[in-house]
Amino acid sequence: MSPPCLNCAAACTLNLETAQRIGTVGSSLVGGAIGAWRASYHPTSPLSMATSRFPLAKLPAAVIGAVSGSQAGSRVATVFFTQKSPPGEGTPWLCVSCGHAFRQSHSAF
Repeated sequence: MSPPCLNCAAACTLNLETAQRIGTVGSSLVGGAIGAWRASYHPTSPLSMATSRFPLAKLPAAVIGAVSGSQAGSRVATVFFTQKSPPGEGTPWLCVSCGHAFRQSHSAF
């Protein structure tokens, strides 16, 4: 269960560890798709030919573009969440209401 915000006492907080995992995977997928598209894009080919079949000669370039784009997307997400994560120990939380980032220490049961 998410804790209330320490700044405004709102109950709508987001676990930043989970958001980082989702953001990194999403950024990798989007970066890979953009990299593959840039590597295989040819401005003189007609649109109908591009949608009907993929030229297999461009497959290695598209794969390399997808890998490099995926790595770049993952780095961007990691840097973003590293900057937004509050310092200290415990689980990082972000209040959706006021934008306050805080950590909740793990308590022993």
